[in-house]
Amino acid sequence: MLKNVTFGQFFPGDSFLHRLDPRTKLILTFALIVIVFISHGFTGFGVILAFVVFTALSSKISLRFLLRGIRPILFILLFTFVLNAFFQSGGNEIFRLGFLRVTDEGLRTAFFIAARLILLVVCSQMLTLTTSPNSLTDGLETLMRPLKRVHFPVHEIAMMMSIALRFIPTLMDEANKIMRAQMARGADFESGNFIKRAKAMVPLLVPLFVGAFRRAQDLALAMEARCYRGGEGRTRMRQLHYGARDAIAAGAMIALLAVILVLNHFQVV
Repeated sequence: MLKNVTFGQFFPGDSFLHRLDPRTKLILTFALIVIVFISHGFTGFGVILAFVVFTALSSKISLRFLLRGIRPILFILLFTFVLNAFFQSGGNEIFRLGFLRVTDEGLRTAFFIAARLILLVVCSQMLTLTTSPNSLTDGLETLMRPLKRVHFPVHEIAMMMSIALRFIPTLMDEANKIMRAQMARGADFESGNFIKRAKAMVPLLVPLFVGAFRRAQDLALAMEARCYRGGEGRTRMRQLHYGARDAIAAGAMIALLAVILVLNHFQVV
């Protein structure tokens, strides 16, 4: 169950996507999410899917690993699909179950919403899989730097996100250890209905949260012992610079956006 949580993990590599500036990857990920939500046809989603698959394969990221990250949201996907399929009023009726009716427009809407959720998760995974937490923090802080003029805590927000991403794999490892220890004591996390499984998670969640709070306290004490006072006046060991590969990636995203806009304009199915 916990092995399916892939968000926040980082796989070192030397691919084109790995070597992009973190600011470029943040901007392009946001742009790709926008493109996913403005696409309205099956052809458009096929083009986006082909683009994502090509990017993943060129970055040497396993498609099976990306699909594994979708398993934790399968219930949400199924719920939203059924909700839109049965409660969409427009379109031609396909079949009826009592007072519930399924239409072609409902199935179309359900498919598009499920596809958008899947692509949203995959895009977020590719960002974290190819960007180290430190680089992601530097890029995010640099992009939000103009907000300092309105006294927005840019460095603190970026630092909190970096720490959260950094400790996701650590917490997953600790959760696996606790789960194996509880299973050795006779705990059962797999059988039973949803309520029984939720109750069985209590012996796992309690020590996990206690350990997480203990780690947070230890980290805060360590930062105070090193006289950490925020980002004012601090220099960076690694400076961020845009390069030719960032321009190529931006051009590819602009081309993808142009294709989707053309398909939407001509209402290609």
